[in-house]
Amino acid sequence: MIRLVAFSVLFFAGFFSFAQQQKPKLVVGIVIDQMRYDYLDRYWNKFSDDGFKKIVNGGFNCKNTHYNYMPTYTGPGHASIYTGTTPENHGIIANDWYNKKTKKMIYCAEDTTVKTIGSSSKEGLMSPKNMVTTTITDQLKLNTNFKGKVIGVSLKDRGAILPAGHKADAAYWFEGKNTGKWISSSYYLNQLPKWVQEVNKKNSANTYLSKPWNTLLPIADYSESIADNNPYEGIFKGEKTPTFPHNLPALRDSNENYSLIKNTPFGNNITTEMALAAIVGENLGDDLFTDFLAVSYSSPDYIGHQYGPMSVEVQDNYLRLDQDIAQLLTFLESKFAKNDVLIFITADHGAVDVPQFLIDNHIPAGYFDKKKMVADLKTFCLTKWNAELIENISNGNVFLNHEIIAKNNLNVAQIEQEIANYLLTFEGVSQTFTATTLKTTVITENIAANIQRGFNQVRSGDVVYVLASGWINAGYSTGTTHGSPYHYDTHVPLIWYGNQIPAGETTKKVVIPDIAATLAVLLNINAPSACTGNPIKDLIK
Repeated sequence: MIRLVAFSVLFFAGFFSFAQQQKPKLVVGIVIDQMRYDYLDRYWNKFSDDGFKKIVNGGFNCKNTHYNYMPTYTGPGHASIYTGTTPENHGIIANDWYNKKTKKMIYCAEDTTVKTIGSSSKEGLMSPKNMVTTTITDQLKLNTNFKGKVIGVSLKDRGAILPAGHKADAAYWFEGKNTGKWISSSYYLNQLPKWVQEVNKKNSANTYLSKPWNTLLPIADYSESIADNNPYEGIFKGEKTPTFPHNLPALRDSNENYSLIKNTPFGNNITTEMALAAIVGENLGDDLFTDFLAVSYSSPDYIGHQYGPMSVEVQDNYLRLDQDIAQLLTFLESKFAKNDVLIFITADHGAVDVPQFLIDNHIPAGYFDKKKMVADLKTFCLTKWNAELIENISNGNVFLNHEIIAKNNLNVAQIEQEIANYLLTFEGVSQTFTATTLKTTVITENIAANIQRGFNQVRSGDVVYVLASGWINAGYSTGTTHGSPYHYDTHVPLIWYGNQIPAGETTKKVVIPDIAATLAVLLNINAPSACTGNPIKDLIK
């Protein structure tokens, strides 16, 4: 009996020790801003063996991963990845949205109660307070009794703050213009750590902006892209054509100095530098408690908006980003055993091809005249109800003035439906939904269900309208944007690599909230508070 008890104690001690060893020392979450899934295939033959190819060939590729809500913007995307749910629950319904209480627009990460750390500007008046649920990074902090470290890094404040969550040790973002430094918020700390000060002192952004942006490969090799000089691309102030080389030293003064780096692949370079410095400076992965580094590469989004998905500039960005991924992987493999690090790479949204490019190639697309729609809708309401009922129109949401509606004894549901019907008369509007419907009806049809999952009952408007496939708001005469519920915006990469991850792939549909649910299983911690995702079975079996 004594031997049996001793054996049992040793067996279970060994089992729990083994289970503890299976947890990674460090999780690295990588979000690429505006990466469509098809870029992996389109540029595959030009990638090196040590970057994207390495994680695809050696990791697990979820080839059919989609966002399951609208709008597909940066703020909601990062929040959804890390909260494991959609805007209806986490509350980040857009990058900016109309606040029905203050009657003003609010930025997703704004917080006027804090101070900027590392600069004298207001660029650090930020925090995650507008996100109303926990993140997987919050759950890691709770699980380790706040001993596991969490750091967020991104050029964009929202790309660092929302993934890092409410209890992060710090989040850092890049202030451009004449500052050119990584900054933070007093929400996290009172002064920049020495390692961040050293990164700022090095001032790599200045080095990159002191030379032209030319193509990595001979420009003739960019056969996956359309001609470099074409009418579909935007230009920097001071340029006459959207062509290589882009003379960055000569463009700095007319393009907000250090802000210029965000619109170049070199923004990825300084982000990688900052991420590597964070691992060393914070001793991430050096103790018994799992740490988390959330990295978001923002430059692909800036470049994509300016030039569009078919441009040489976008392709050059991804070929160079491939080198950044390789640098990060090489560093991690030099410092840790493969089983000690868990990595996932995904994106916060995709992008539509430039509508004029589609139109010229006889593919359905268009530009929506929102200004005319707003003016006509206000006139329609004034004529029909003899009242100015429209308070705000933003992010595809129409906000009504409920004070005037109540004062005039009008029926809200009837007004919603009348406006929804009227909006369908505009060319470019494909679907409309009333708040009454979205609050009272469970929708299962794919695109319509995406609208409902993006509708937050407290923060969203009274009528939601959806533009047709390929359509965007007028004003983008060149370049592209995103935000729709269509595949070009929802289909993104999701690749897992490292700790416990088998080599393989799946074509089964995965939705973005599944990422946090899967991380919860792999880390053996609670899922985020409002998580609606499911663990990816093919990955964890």
